[in-house]
Amino acid sequence: MRAEVVLERLRELPGGLELLDLAAGREDVQLVGGATRDLLLGGTPRELDVVVAADAPAFAHELASRLERRGGDRTGRLGITVHERFGTALVQWEDGQVDIAVRRAESYAQPGALPDVRSGTREQDLCRRDFTVNAITVLLGGSRKGKLVTVAHALEDLGDGLLRVLHERSFLDDPTRLLRLARYLARLGFQVEARTGELAAEALAGDALSTVSGARIGAELRLALVEPDAVAALAALSELGVLGVLDARLHLDEPLARAALQILPEDGRPDLLLLACLLLPMTTEPGEDPGRAMFDLLSGLQFTAGDRDQVISTALQAPGLVQELEAAETPSELRAAVDAATLEAIALAASLGDQRLLERVGAAARRWLGELRHVRLAITGDDLLAAGVPEGPEIGHRLGTALDMRLDGELDDTREAQLRVALEVSA
Repeated sequence: MRAEVVLERLRELPGGLELLDLAAGREDVQLVGGATRDLLLGGTPRELDVVVAADAPAFAHELASRLERRGGDRTGRLGITVHERFGTALVQWEDGQVDIAVRRAESYAQPGALPDVRSGTREQDLCRRDFTVNAITVLLGGSRKGKLVTVAHALEDLGDGLLRVLHERSFLDDPTRLLRLARYLARLGFQVEARTGELAAEALAGDALSTVSGARIGAELRLALVEPDAVAALAALSELGVLGVLDARLHLDEPLARAALQILPEDGRPDLLLLACLLLPMTTEPGEDPGRAMFDLLSGLQFTAGDRDQVISTALQAPGLVQELEAAETPSELRAAVDAATLEAIALAASLGDQRLLERVGAAARRWLGELRHVRLAITGDDLLAAGVPEGPEIGHRLGTALDMRLDGELDDTREAQLRVALEVSA
């Protein structure tokens, strides 16, 4: 593996030329972590990770200035975020982002605590990382430009497709690495190095995740849910035993999840659909309120109220929708069946049930999601108010009746015809 490849490919990436120009006269600027790993593997990193010897904010502002001069309008939304505690700065713009950190060493006051950060050497900075394949750096400027620096086993593990932690206490110091292990397994298609697998199992058996706040675990779970192959990431979490430790009732039905994702429209939320899939077993737990159990779990993981409520609705609605979708004979009956359901619940319901139901229910769900839900009236409530209909529930009743007729092909799409029918509807 050649560092020259990294430098060549870096020039083609958003922010790459500006980084190299800024680093040219400096001995301390390094490309590190996932960016170096992905470039060595021939992939394209999601972002660029850079380490400098000191003053990450100053480096970030200089980089932003160069980006603005070269990028013009493309960087009009460019922003800089500084995190003083960790000595980091983030430069973001429309086409990319660069994470900048000061070289540092870390220590943990207790298992699961956030790290205590102090200034460190290049070697200490590498050794604080999670897996060997993420502890590879390339110097971007100065007399050693192009120099590849790694921890032991890093390049061999990259070539062999192995994920190996750097030290025995890795999962105890930061148990969120257990969730990151699953994400990398799915994203890179790697295997777990044997001793690392043993350490992960020991950490889970020793309840290491209980030393970490729900907010941090939830943040890692949300990252897994938006991986390029999120189902594979969840499957890895399940196989490692992480899901069972988070809650014994969580279960991934991989064929169900993939089938539902195929049906979900583009304006749906794949991450919330997959989370609802995990929660489905809670809907059949005897002797408990499934909605309350889901609420407590997701609140503890610090999901936003909107996302939490949508996931709970999806998981609770989907099983009952199966029969309703099957029974719907007309488009208006289909609208009534799914009227209060989330898009995710409809897609999930279409993938549930026995084989006898799947074809009919799936066809109904696809027709609604792909066609019928987009049917609109040419009139609105304002038209009815202007025609003398009193404000209140009657407005919605009249519009709903007209929409049902429109869906069933009993009413054309002219405003005049729709207004006439809506006004004729009995209260």
